[in-house]
Formats: sequence, C-alpha cells, structure tokens
Amino acid sequence: MSDIKKGARLRATAAEIVDAVAAGGRSLDAALLQREDRIAADDRPLLRLLCFGALRHHWRLQSWVDALLDRPLKSRDSVVNALLAIGLYQLSDTRIPDHAVVSQTVEATRFLRRPKLAPLVNAILRRALRDRIFDEAPSNEMAAHDHPQWILDVLQADWPNDWSDIVAANNARAPMWLRVNSLHGTAADYVGRLEAEGIDSELLPAAPQAVRLAEPRPVDSLPGFAAGHVSVQDAAAQLAAPWLIGGVDGRVLDACAAPGGKSGHLLELGSGRIVLTCLDKDAARLEGVSANLDRLGLDATLLAADASKPNEWWDGLPFDAVLLDAPCSASGVIRRHPDIKLLRRPTDLDGLARLQSGLLDALWPLVARGGRLLYVTCSVFAAENEAVAARFLRDNDDVREDDLLQNNNIRDLMRHKACGHQILPGTAELDGFYYAGFVKVS
Repeated sequence: MSDIKKGARLRATAAEIVDAVAAGGRSLDAALLQREDRIAADDRPLLRLLCFGALRHHWRLQSWVDALLDRPLKSRDSVVNALLAIGLYQLSDTRIPDHAVVSQTVEATRFLRRPKLAPLVNAILRRALRDRIFDEAPSNEMAAHDHPQWILDVLQADWPNDWSDIVAANNARAPMWLRVNSLHGTAADYVGRLEAEGIDSELLPAAPQAVRLAEPRPVDSLPGFAAGHVSVQDAAAQLAAPWLIGGVDGRVLDACAAPGGKSGHLLELGSGRIVLTCLDKDAARLEGVSANLDRLGLDATLLAADASKPNEWWDGLPFDAVLLDAPCSASGVIRRHPDIKLLRRPTDLDGLARLQSGLLDALWPLVARGGRLLYVTCSVFAAENEAVAARFLRDNDDVREDDLLQNNNIRDLMRHKACGHQILPGTAELDGFYYAGFVKVS
C-alpha cells in the first residue's frame, strides 16, 4: 500500500471513530477498541492524536466546518463531517505538511465509500488554507472554549474565579503519571532507573510514590512494569490510599474498584496489615482488577456485586475503612477523556448525585465504630461533591468529617470547601479530584 493510501486509511479510521462518538454517542475508548487494530501499531499514536484532537476541539472545528460548507452535509454523511474536522485539526494544530493533509484526507473519502464527496473535501480544505480561517476570532463562546455551553455555565457558577483555568486544563494533553510500588523501592529510586534508560521525569512531594514523565511512553518500555514495580496512575488519584488507611489495620473495602488502580495502591501501602475486598458491579471490569493485582503480585477478595445492595453480598463483619470512588460525571478528567464533553448531559447530574448519596447511605452501616469512609469523585461539579457530602453529614448523627490532610504539600494542591477538598484539573499537572473523609463516632 502506498504512503498516501496508508495515510488515507488512517484518517478514514479516525473519522469513523470520531463519528462514532460525535454522531453515534459511543465512548472514545469503545470506538478505539473496535477499530484501532486496523492500523499498524507504529501508526496508532497518530491515530489517537487525530481522534483526541478532533474531539478535544470539537466546537472550534465544527464552527469552521459550518462556515466553510454552503449547506450542512446529510446525516448519512456525518462521517465526512468528522473527516473534515480531522483535516482542519491537522492544518491548524499539527506540523503535518499541508499538502500531505489535503491529499490524504481527500483520499480518505474513498476508504469511507464516499468518493463523490472527495471534490468537496478538497475544496473545503484548500479554502480553509486560502482564507486563513484559522486566524479568525471564534464565532461563539463554545467555539472559544471548546466546551458545550452547559458545562461552561456550571463551571462559571461553581468556580467563578477559576473556570477559565479549568477549561484550559481540560483542553490540554494529559501528562503520564506513574505510581511506584513502595514494596519495590522509592520514587526517587525509580527516577534513577528512568534516568539510566534516558527517560526524563520528576517527583511530586505531595504524593510520595508519584513520578511524572516528561513525555508519555508505552508501558512495556518502563523499567519493571511487567514485574509490578510501577503502575500508571494520576498523582491526584494516588492521594486516596494513604488518606484512607493511614493507621488502619484490618478489613478494608474498595466499593467501586475497577479498574483497580486504587486497589493496588491500598495493598502496596497496607501489605501485611489490611485484608482488602474489591467490589464492582461489572464482572467484566473486575477481571481487569484481577489482572492488575496479579501483575503487582498482590491478593484481594474480588466480588461482582452492587455496592448499593449490601444485603446481597456483605458477610455482616464491619470494615475498618471503606473507599467509595463513586461513579460521577468525570468532569475532572476531561483532558484524558474529551468525549465526556460530547456525551454528558446537564440532566445527568441529578441522577449521579442521587446514585452517590445512595451509595454513601448503603455503605455507611458497614463501617466499624471509629472506622472511616473516604468519598472520592473525579468531578469538579459541586452538585456531585460538597453538596452530596454535606447532605450526608447533615442526615447522619454518627459521622464527623475527617479533614486532616496527610501533609502540608497536599494542602497546597487542594481547595478546602465547606465540606471536603477539591483538586482542580491542571494544578501541578494533576487531574481534578474531590475528597471528603468521614469517621464513624458513637
């Protein structure tokens, strides 16, 4: 296959993936999983760059598509709309030569079985270059910030002084954070191993096991990854395990465990003093937890069950600590999952808040006297965070907030809310996370 056809096939595949998200409502992970294996392994980083970029900047790109088309494409040709967005993204945001972008994007129409639209794609891309549409001011607030209006409205209401920084962080490419397994050495030791391999990295004092790579790398190129010496996990997520089990011996529950990053961290830190139960409603995702723990050489009890229905799975013995990493909007990790901006709806928040409150209410009776529960979301929306935590505190007379942070370095990362603490996305290159700790009192 010639280079032009090879490049065209890659761009056609990217258009199908983006269209599956934007027009079909599928998650980006699912769309990639279905189609990525069509592309040679060496070319998949470019495929992902195009897919993530087109979705991350959907509103700006779509405003250009709309301005350049004389009339909208028919709904059955939505994949060509996605192809145009990918072409414009390459011209505006990458260093790929313009002639290669145009020729291979036009040729991609044939792989998409839309050869009659090839002249239109060619004309649109050449017109964009000729008219320098990339230099024009955004046509609306959504195009200016590459977010749907409802998310902008919520962020402006919840974070009036920080919303623009949050938006900018959401639109940036996410860094690659590692968690060093403390059973196999320190983070500083691992930085030395990386340096020996010519890999640049840095530490984060607030998270003792955290290492940030200067550039993302395939996990199989990381020293000791296969042997469980290191895992991929954002440093903000690494605050959960030490917060929950500091000083705890005994039974611990990870109530929504998949994909298992926090489960592994709990066992690394609590080795020999905790007995962990990993619970998840999705049996298939629980298999990923099992594989993750196997790689780390760690053991836990895994249960496929609904955390909100303890009568179906709980043995009646109280837990000394419970981690509730609750299902949420994931608005704090948009930079890693730009499809969230297209797939979430404002009506989702009320339902998620009810689910989160229901999980708190169901799990609290399982906590031993003097035990603790850590409520965590990867959201920045108050409706899912302090509103849920405050309602829980108000409705239960045997709970007090445990807001003692592990060290002052963490305090510098977090915003103290009326209840709980918030890390905003982009702070020290972290994802957005909310934490609220609770202790059961007499």
